[in-house]
Amino acid sequence: MGRWGSALLWLLVVPFAVWAAVRASGWSPGFRWIQLVSFTPYVAAAALVVPVLALAARRWAPALAALVVAAVLVALVMPRALADGNPEAGGPVIRVMGANLLKGRTPAADLVKLAAELRVDLLSVQELPQHKIAETGAAGLDRLLPYRLEGTRDTVLYSRFPLGAMKESPGGSIRVDVQMPGAAPFEFVAVHTCAPLGPWLAECWADSQRDLPGATPGGQVRVMAGDFNATLDHVSMRSLLATGYRDAGRARGEGLAATWPATGHRLPGIVIDHVYADRRVAILGYSVHDLPRSDHRAVFAELRLP
Repeated sequence: MGRWGSALLWLLVVPFAVWAAVRASGWSPGFRWIQLVSFTPYVAAAALVVPVLALAARRWAPALAALVVAAVLVALVMPRALADGNPEAGGPVIRVMGANLLKGRTPAADLVKLAAELRVDLLSVQELPQHKIAETGAAGLDRLLPYRLEGTRDTVLYSRFPLGAMKESPGGSIRVDVQMPGAAPFEFVAVHTCAPLGPWLAECWADSQRDLPGATPGGQVRVMAGDFNATLDHVSMRSLLATGYRDAGRARGEGLAATWPATGHRLPGIVIDHVYADRRVAILGYSVHDLPRSDHRAVFAELRLP
């Protein structure tokens, strides 16, 4: 491999280096990046190929550069596959689930069956049209989770425990205090932000990300679950975590378990559905579950309150 081979290796290094630099900096160069950055885990995996090629060709300079770039990308992604410890928490256990039903296409019986099997206490549902709510009730969801609040953009919250009055909420989400026996009232947020499906929705996406309430360390405990339409590679999600939350999937070493698209799509899976919990909350378990006929998978977490 001569001069042209070295040049080719450098050409392979450069796009990964640019990706790593932009992702690490937190800068968002435009709408298309909002979409592309979600696939950083796949870019990190692909970046590992370049140093192997360079080492095999005995091109030491591009090999070293490629190793550094790959190491940066892997370092940005790998913590999601490593479980964290938990804080001391002596409160009751609560089980929460977020489920996007793709405009109500998931059969009500399947949703109820999953909620019953997981013994869900709080169910954050997205894309459940008004005319489908009666079907979930007839399938037994109202008996399983008798308290309900309906928000905007087809977001519905079901609860085993009494709910307070709905607080001022960002569009598509529901904020409310939950009155659980044995614990001080805590706030739960059923999340559904704008999806960045096209440039015309970029501002809506950014606004809905900013509207998500930050944690209040030392104040009321808050838990959020649902369709965030963002991954941990978006600076908005990392900024939200920095206020005092933990991502349940990441905390349990399951932060790379894809939630969208579930089936029938050519895109590789990404993680846009989440459970966020105050850092004082112990995250005992986390799992992802198929939802028949939906393009999302449900996210479930078992939490112990402080």
